[in-house]
Amino acid sequence: MPDNVLVAYATKNGSTAQIAEAVAEVLRKDGLGAEARPAGSVTDVAPYDAVVVGGGLYAGRWHKDARRFVRRHRRALTGRPVWFFSSGPLDASAAERDIPPVPGVRRAMDKLDVVEHVTFGGRLEEGRRDASPA
Repeated sequence: MPDNVLVAYATKNGSTAQIAEAVAEVLRKDGLGAEARPAGSVTDVAPYDAVVVGGGLYAGRWHKDARRFVRRHRRALTGRPVWFFSSGPLDASAAERDIPPVPGVRRAMDKLDVVEHVTFGGRLEEGRRDASPA
């Protein structure tokens, strides 16, 4: 079982960061060392035994920083436990049923032998003019 977990996230409006912080908090409550960090700020994953990568969904694609993180650290991620999550549906669908990963995330999962993926519902801040959920 991993002792030190990185929860790397890519967000536009902050809700994916909130999910990442919640994931890290649950892991800490379970006795693991866990740190949530913006995916673009991570330069090395070697200090971590396991990695969770999350990204907001925009027009059917993962946030660019999540995609870049996976590409940049692909070799280091291979051979360690990796989980993915996505955030984005603004309706209740994510709470009602499992939503499969979008095709680009599915391809990355297959390349890295990702343990599991989950999609969380997004949230649009009141007063925001755009319709970007995460």
